[in-house]
Amino acid sequence: MKIGIPKEIKTNENRVSLVPAGAEALVAAGHTVLVEKGAGLGSGFTDDQYTAVGAQIAPDADATWAGADMIIKVKEPIAPEWPRMKKGQTIFTYFHFAADEKLTKAHMDSGATCIAYETVELTNGELPLLIPMSEVAGRMAVQEGAKYLEKLYGGRGVLLGGVPGVPPAKVVVLGGGIVGINAAKMAAGMGAKVTILDLSLPRLRYLSDVMPANVTCIYSNRHNILEQIATADLVVGGVLIPGAKAPKLLRKEDLKLMKPGSVIVDVAIDQGGCVETIHATTHENPVYTVDGIIHYGVANMPGGVPRTSTLALTNATFPYALKLANKGWKQALKDDPALLKGLNVADGKVTYRGVAEAFGMEYHEPGKFVG
Repeated sequence: MKIGIPKEIKTNENRVSLVPAGAEALVAAGHTVLVEKGAGLGSGFTDDQYTAVGAQIAPDADATWAGADMIIKVKEPIAPEWPRMKKGQTIFTYFHFAADEKLTKAHMDSGATCIAYETVELTNGELPLLIPMSEVAGRMAVQEGAKYLEKLYGGRGVLLGGVPGVPPAKVVVLGGGIVGINAAKMAAGMGAKVTILDLSLPRLRYLSDVMPANVTCIYSNRHNILEQIATADLVVGGVLIPGAKAPKLLRKEDLKLMKPGSVIVDVAIDQGGCVETIHATTHENPVYTVDGIIHYGVANMPGGVPRTSTLALTNATFPYALKLANKGWKQALKDDPALLKGLNVADGKVTYRGVAEAFGMEYHEPGKFVG
């Protein structure tokens, strides 16, 4: 199979979808690997490192896409890339279709087979290809939130951990999943007073057992959310409904309850965000203010630390990419129920229920497409 690795062109996206070690393994398995010139530079991988293990360097994006049976990316193909997609091509990447109808329709029209990292799901409910980036984003959320609490950036001028004689900041984490636990771990480690809200009592019991004493676990409902954000310095949105649009837990009118200069970091922005007033931002212009509250909505947060993120992501994605290359997408999905759940679009039809429901489209059972 011919496998294309395009350079990511989303603003400030420096990750790459395949490291040289992965290219070496694919070549050893008999596949051709086409890497767009300079695709790995943002993550510290040179073209020479790819050619040294048998990959070929394509001169530009057009050549990379045109010559590939399967495209492996990090982020969803954006508008300039849509004309390069073609019928029969497999695209394996993060899509987050439920947050963008135009994106979804463009991929349906392309005739490409779209397998989404974020909906590959194990029998225990784990999302193995979302976990590593959720870990990075959860940790970054606190790092970025702490920065924007500084007065220089319009924040309250609060140090997250406080100092002896001065109380620490309060961090409220919405959602106790992978993002939430990593955000809470970081904030607690910095000395903040942390509150995690989640709907699952078993999850809250688990978090209560493993988290340090400066972390409080509270059941998530509207009353408790409003009560907690009223005293928060930093709010981290970490809710997730796999493959579906994120629920809006904070409304515009709720911002009036918050302290001026406090910060919201909405990690759920890839799925539309869990805050009504959030919209996607970039690493170049990451924040804006609504009603005195700083909003951070960078949609590709892990792209800010590409070396760490690329290695973490490819550790998880490569085994699945190798299956797709070795078996072809139909047989690979037929043999692996987790990978089958990653199928979002096939033959111009939506094959993931959360995406179909987001836009009122017809849902098609993915098993029908793999024979």
